[in-house]
Amino acid sequence: MDSIRADKYLWAIRIFKTRSEASDACNGGKVKIGGASVKASKTVKVGDILEIRKGPLTLTYRVLKLSGSRMGAALVPDFAENLTPESELQKMHAPRETVYIQRDKGSGRPTKKDRRQIDELMDSLDF
Repeated sequence: MDSIRADKYLWAIRIFKTRSEASDACNGGKVKIGGASVKASKTVKVGDILEIRKGPLTLTYRVLKLSGSRMGAALVPDFAENLTPESELQKMHAPRETVYIQRDKGSGRPTKKDRRQIDELMDSLDF
């Protein structure tokens, strides 16, 4: 085997839980090979550099071997080398700020005026 579909490879090395998630990520422009966005059917070869955007992270992998079947997590380092910079991995553990707005019980849904005030507050926090 000298090449394999991108979505199948990403599923096999456990980047995505399902092959359809991998396919959606490829077709949504979240997967790049050599800096160019790829479709799910694009072939992956040994030595390719994959960049996968998952939420705030951009994961980077080098293809070492090809496999069309899903493998155990312990075998993944034999098939893909993780090149993700430490700065990207820090984003995964960064504290998340949450805003909780307390409303009196029984006050019902927010009115238009309340909604405008909430939106104004959220805009001032720069999320």
